[in-house]
Amino acid sequence: MPIDARSPSNMRPSTLHLPRGQWLTVIDCLCGHFPAINREIWLQRFARGRVLDGQGQPLGLDAAYREGLKVHYFREVPAETPIPFEEAVLYVDEHILVADKPHFLPVMPAGEYVEQTLQARLAKRLGNDDLVPLHRIDRHTAGLVLFSTNRQSRGQYQALFRLRQMDKCYEALAPALPELLFPLVRMTRLDAAEPFFRMQEVAGVANTETRIEVAQRLAGHWLYRLYPVTGKKHQLRVHLAALGAPILNDPFYPEVTDAPGAPDDYSKPLKLLARGLAFIDPLTAELRRFESQLSLL
Repeated sequence: MPIDARSPSNMRPSTLHLPRGQWLTVIDCLCGHFPAINREIWLQRFARGRVLDGQGQPLGLDAAYREGLKVHYFREVPAETPIPFEEAVLYVDEHILVADKPHFLPVMPAGEYVEQTLQARLAKRLGNDDLVPLHRIDRHTAGLVLFSTNRQSRGQYQALFRLRQMDKCYEALAPALPELLFPLVRMTRLDAAEPFFRMQEVAGVANTETRIEVAQRLAGHWLYRLYPVTGKKHQLRVHLAALGAPILNDPFYPEVTDAPGAPDDYSKPLKLLARGLAFIDPLTAELRRFESQLSLL
């Protein structure tokens, strides 16, 4: 893909396939998808030719939104701090890749992270700039992330998440809850909270569901196994905190203890792990199971 001559020669573009939404233009979608980046910054990027289509041509402010449209954009991050943890590739074929993500590494470019992301690292390692994550886990969470390596079959794998045909298992270390009976199912309504990066339970029809089991009773903390049916932002973190068992080292729940932009304390990773993925492969009809090689203990 041609790189705009006004961009530094060593800067690689970030890539986004526009998500589903009700936006009218590409810039509206970008502003909605990246709420931490104000509209003025996007206006400047468009004006300088730093937002491109899939063929590398600059997009105008009137460029129409279309779900799945491939957009390249250049980010202005003066110097990224290297994240000193390595990801592992557990499986790869012509259609999918399964990676084991370490704590603190973002899945996709956002905010101050461009090259220090799982997507950028894997794209560079595989030489595949079309590598796209099929779902996300929080930067603070470790474990499995499923990628599409082939745009031709991508929609069939994306449908597994949309149709809730992807079985996901997480593990978490959190305070004991001896007064509750397990397994239990928590179904509540989540909505945005303050500050903007948090979520909260609110009154109304439930839009989240998590099955919670106790895997191991340890001194001081229990190891919980979590099976989310829905995939709302911070769902597992909010659900456990609401039960009275906030996940160990959680900087956002029940209260914010780390300000945005503060240096990470690598000695205190969030004790949440995306342990397993299982699904019927839409191309081969075979059952696929993957398990993280990482551990919270």
